[in-house]
Order: sequence, then structure tokens, then C-alpha cells
Amino acid sequence: MLPKKTTSICPECKKTIDAEIFEKNDEVWIKKDCSEHGHFEDIYWSDVEMYKRAQKYQNDNIGIKNPQVDVDEGCPQDCGLCDIHKSQTSLANIDLTNRCNLDCGFCFAHAQAKGYVYEPSFDQVVDMLRMLRNEKPVPTTAVQFSGGEPTMREDLPLIIEKADELGFNQIQIATNGIKLATDEDLAVKLLDAGLNTVYLHFDGVSEETEPYLNVRKQAIENCRKAGLGLVLVPTIIKGKNDDEVGDIVRFAAQNVDIIRGVNFQPIAFTGAATKPKEERKKERFTIPDLGEKLEEGTDGRIKKSDLYPIPSVVSISRVIEAYTGKPKVEFSCHPNCGAATYTFVTDDGLLPINRFVDVKQFFNSLEEITSDLNNGYLPKISGKLSRSKAIVKAVRALNKSIDQEKQPEGLKLGERLNKVLKEHTYNALGKFHMESLFIGSMHFQDNYNYDLERLKRCVIHYATPDGRIIPFCAYNSGPTYREKIEQKFSVPLEEWEKEKGKIEKYEDK
Repeated sequence: MLPKKTTSICPECKKTIDAEIFEKNDEVWIKKDCSEHGHFEDIYWSDVEMYKRAQKYQNDNIGIKNPQVDVDEGCPQDCGLCDIHKSQTSLANIDLTNRCNLDCGFCFAHAQAKGYVYEPSFDQVVDMLRMLRNEKPVPTTAVQFSGGEPTMREDLPLIIEKADELGFNQIQIATNGIKLATDEDLAVKLLDAGLNTVYLHFDGVSEETEPYLNVRKQAIENCRKAGLGLVLVPTIIKGKNDDEVGDIVRFAAQNVDIIRGVNFQPIAFTGAATKPKEERKKERFTIPDLGEKLEEGTDGRIKKSDLYPIPSVVSISRVIEAYTGKPKVEFSCHPNCGAATYTFVTDDGLLPINRFVDVKQFFNSLEEITSDLNNGYLPKISGKLSRSKAIVKAVRALNKSIDQEKQPEGLKLGERLNKVLKEHTYNALGKFHMESLFIGSMHFQDNYNYDLERLKRCVIHYATPDGRIIPFCAYNSGPTYREKIEQKFSVPLEEWEKEKGKIEKYEDK
């Protein structure tokens, strides 16, 4: 398994170069040599055993059937989804603007840092939404409007309404919460327009780590009044706020009536967050580090071993595919991209799903079922079971894996997940989410830990005004398509402010 050859890029010239992933001091590192700029090494994952466990869950998808570009110069130099990409779009990002009412030091997107304003027109946004819905074989079902700060746009409710009209069943915004906190009616307006979830930037529970803590709390309160669910999104930096990982989870648990989860994002050293080697070494934080901080910060309630790689759930999608005869979105990202678990808030504290569900047994049972099926969309799968028998076997496997005595009283997890498997709808899944607290992570790549095997399996993509869908880690790192596209569709900051006035900045009073 290790060492392993892969392909990366030079952090300086961005040329594609050979790389090797290897073991060093019980950690996993990546090294590469550029003929012009020399040798580079960086931590890939901070725990070799967790890395090896994660590799068992690699599940490649069939990719897309209507690729946008032909790869001439090689990945990632010719980007837009191509025929070598191995995953579909699980979540699409559309940047609505790079204007922002804050100036966060690690942000790579805001107008002041760039000197120009990027803000696609309403019609351009609609074209991007349509492009995502036209992706084959599976139309994109989830979209997140981001920025900059998307709530700076007055037409945000109209954009959300259009996304809902076009058939997106999960519509999110990624926000700093300023507008949600200062405009009491905004959460209601967005919910009425069709918004499902607020992804709220939330770096800690102290003012030292989260200077706008009171504002974030007010945003949460206004969303509570509206009935609009939130996910907390902390950017974790070692030595800065990693000691508050457990406290952030506890805060979420205390507000589980409206907070659906915490999605930790270890810092990626890209754009304005690029750091010299020694600073990167001090601040680098990987998914295994998160597992350790979760275990330490929750007094062992959540363990490092409770985190499962995101593609572990692919088998659920494949059983549903077999049942419906139609392809479904599969979270088939690379196993080192993200990890997660579900927890339940009980009178005795947090209870991870692993404590009363044999997760490994459940996934193994589903894989056995799909190995006996042939639904026409997964060429490697063949067998004799009918679709109806497939779902019956899946339900039985689920029920066998649940320890009824250990699950929280009144939860009835089997019934909930049976509905997810049988109804295969967002509403069925939504009920499960409302009863649990999702704890997850997604560690996006930078130029130093860049691995094209991860990029080819990316499931979080950007839609762009020039008609392309670009993987997250190609858009923000590597050749950095963000700057090229933004500059192509932007106006100088000075020109924008001359016509429309200074960009509004929040002042904490």
C-alpha cells in the first residue's frame, strides 16, 4: 500500500510532476521534485494506520456521460469535468459574488484581496444551474451558493427560488452570518424561497478564536425562530483553534434543535492562506488530527475510530440504484478527502451511531447485495436478485446490524433508515438528519499536498459562467482556475465602487 506513486503539481510553477506518498514517523507524507524548483515534502495524513483503514473504502464511480472538455494538456491543466473524472457532482458550488462584509485573513475569495468584483448576473447564475441539472447520468441535486458573502446580493431569494424550480432538492448558502444576524426577517425570506440549510462559518466558542461569536449566535437564534437548519463550518488551524474542537461539538449538541451538524474544514494553504514552510508545519491539521481532538475534547464520547471515510456510504446508493433501476448520486470521493459519523444527543451525552450499529457489518452486507445485482448502470456488478429482493435484503441487513437495547429510547433508527432505503427521497433522509448530529470533515487540497488521484474523484464542484464544472481543488488550488474565471467575468473594484458605492463592511458595535 505504501509507498505509492501518484501525480501532483509543483507548488511554484504548477506543472504536473510525479510524486510519491510514503510513510514517515507513523505519518503519511507526500514528496515530489520539480526540475526547476526543487524538492517538496508535506504531511498528507498524520496517522498511517487510519490512512490504511480509509483506503479500504475507495469506491470509484462511473463518472459523467456528457464530459465538457477533452484533456489535451493532461489533468489538471485542462479542467472542466472530462471523461477521466471518476465521480459525479454530489454538491455544486456557485459563487454569487466575491464581495464580503468581512476581511478574514485566510479567505482566498473576497474583492478587497483581489482588486476586482466578480458577480455573475442573475441570468448567468440560472445558466449555471441549468448546466448542473443537465449533468448525466445523474443531474446535480444539491447546490451551495457561496462567495464572498452570498447574502450581499439582494436577489438571493430569487436565485434560491429558481434553484428550487429547477429541481434542486438541497439548497444551501455558505455565509458568515452577519446579514442573518442583523436582518431578523432574512432567514424567513430565504426559507420561504426554498433554502434548506445554512452553512455558517463558526471557528470557535471563545472570542479569541471566533471574534464575531455574538453575531454568529444571533444568526443561529434568528434561524431558530424561522425554523431554518444550520451546519457549523469551522476552519481548523493547529495551534489556533484546534483545542476547541470538542467545545464546538458540545455547542452544536446544545443547539441540536436547529443545528444539524458540524463540518470541520482543516485549513488549506492556498490563496491568501498560503504560508512559508515552517508556518505550514506548525499549522497543518489533517483528518486524523481531527479524530484525536474529537476524542480528547469529548472525553472519549466520540472516538477517532468512529470516523468513517465519506465513500463508505457508496454501497447505500448502489442498493437504491438497484431498486429503482436509475443511477443515483454517489459520494465516491477519494477516501482521504473526508470522514464523518452521526451522533445522537442523549441524557447521558453524545452517542455515536457506532455504539449501537455495527456499521462495518451493515456496509459489508450491502456490498454483498450489490455484488449479486446488475442494474445496467454498474457494469462490474452482475447477478440474479430482483430489485425488490435487493431492498428487502438491505432492510434485513440494516435491522440485524442494530443493537435495539443500546440505541437511544424512542429513536427507532431501523424504521427511519428503512424509509430512506425504500423511499430514497430527500424528505426521508431529512428526518434522519433532524434526529441526529452530523460530525464530519472535508480537507481540501493545496499546492503542497496535491494528489491527482484525489482530484479525479472530487465530488464537490464549481459551476462557472463560461459553461464549465470544475472540481473544488482544481478551482482553488493547482492551476487556480478561480482567478482566471473571476478576472474574465469581473470589473475593477474601483470601477464597481464608483458606480455602486463602497462595499458595505460590518462594524461590530
